Amino acid sequence: MKPNGVAKAALAVGLSATALAQNSCDKVLVPSYDLPVVAAGWQAQLIAGELTKPRSLQFDSSGALLVVESGKGITRHTLKDNGGTCISVSESKTLIDEKTLNHGIALSKDGKTLYASSASAVYAWDYDSKAGTVSGKREIVTNMSNNDLVTRTLLLSQKEDGYLLVSRGSADGNEAQAEVLNNGLSQIRAFDISNVTSSTTKAYNYNEDGVVLGWGLRNSVGVGEHPITGGIYAVENSIDGVTRNGKDIHENNPGEELNFFGYLNGTKEHQGGNYGYPKCFAVWDVSEIPENDNLKIGSQFAITEENAQTVSDNKLTDETCASDYVSPRLTFPAHYAPIDIKFTPKGDVAYVTFRGSFDKTDPVGYRLSSLQFNPTTGEPTVSAENSRDALKDIIMNKDNSVCPDKCFRPVGMAFDSRERLWMTSDSTGEIYVLLKTEESPTSTENGTIVTGTDSPQSSASATKAGGDDENAASALWNGWETRALVAAGVVGVAGVLALI
Repeated sequence: MKPNGVAKAALAVGLSATALAQNSCDKVLVPSYDLPVVAAGWQAQLIAGELTKPRSLQFDSSGALLVVESGKGITRHTLKDNGGTCISVSESKTLIDEKTLNHGIALSKDGKTLYASSASAVYAWDYDSKAGTVSGKREIVTNMSNNDLVTRTLLLSQKEDGYLLVSRGSADGNEAQAEVLNNGLSQIRAFDISNVTSSTTKAYNYNEDGVVLGWGLRNSVGVGEHPITGGIYAVENSIDGVTRNGKDIHENNPGEELNFFGYLNGTKEHQGGNYGYPKCFAVWDVSEIPENDNLKIGSQFAITEENAQTVSDNKLTDETCASDYVSPRLTFPAHYAPIDIKFTPKGDVAYVTFRGSFDKTDPVGYRLSSLQFNPTTGEPTVSAENSRDALKDIIMNKDNSVCPDKCFRPVGMAFDSRERLWMTSDSTGEIYVLLKTEESPTSTENGTIVTGTDSPQSSASATKAGGDDENAASALWNGWETRALVAAGVVGVAGVLALI
């Protein structure tokens, strides 16, 4: 990065070179795999490692970072913020020691009730953010067990008070169960938890209660709410190993999906529809599909057209897939595996993590990307037919051919109070922080991945990921600080890279 670009970055975060010099960060953590590639106008830094499969993130009202570590529980990290990406931790501890917690987390608007999920239930605790303690565990939603796809994403509406959204995936090997609404599989439901105030209140039964926002969803792990309109979106992980009339088409089909589920304000428009699984899926590569007349990117197509019926009891064809099921708002490349979606406070951009997959010749995904939205309408600015132009990569792996073993796999995200974007990588046990340094970068050079100037520490997490390290909560941050590298002329070795 040129000095004038560095100075602009410093101004963008409201920091002077003097202040940065006073708060320079030492002992920067560097991943054990190839350094990620960062988009122009962005700065990224690895600030934590050796966690146990970190999934979702949540900042509390005191500014502490809560992390769901799958198979371990929830850990809490008090941050010392020196500006930019120069962040250190003054204290870390295990907040909830519960090995069944695996993905979902949410916090009430007043910051006093914490929610988290296991494969079978959603729980709530009274939460004191100042003391960093929980009490009064109770079940909120139950009866969600199935044999596969066990994450239960949680989203607490910020537009309609009291609504908790819960996403539940399919039971692989018995996909037909998803065709029965009261089985509760492959659905997103919203529950009014405003009256669930104590452990004596009866928990909701997922299969029977709540408002069905959508069904026929194989695994919609990422769920987000547009901050202006309140529109509900989710990113869908579609199936692998697809054939069509006996031909293998799995290399580039079906596409992953961005779906829309209406609003929680009482209107029923765009709400409660069936999105196709396990019979109809979104086209990504038309040329790969036999008998593809009238198909285009984003169209719903049938895997087979023999002796099958749609949800409306019509014969299953491409035409009835289009008429009887809800098509995606946008379609993403096959096997990208979207995991989370987060909107900026202005509602003009949504960020999506793609955990990646190797169910094709060349591994794909393994990145965090952005989507442009119209902040007034709450709609993507790209049409469904132009889905190939929708994604802009923000941070990605240098070489996907070494994935998944030697690269990061993005999962959960959260914005802090300064609108820096935090991201977990569960396979490597790490957390990154990303800072937008320029709104409209003119340079074609890559952004900055901070590595520091002094013998940086190397993260061992890539080889330790997933281990049950009981001391991880207290050790992960110890001595790991960051270096912003946005003071004019202060650029460490490999601090500004063009990784091509």
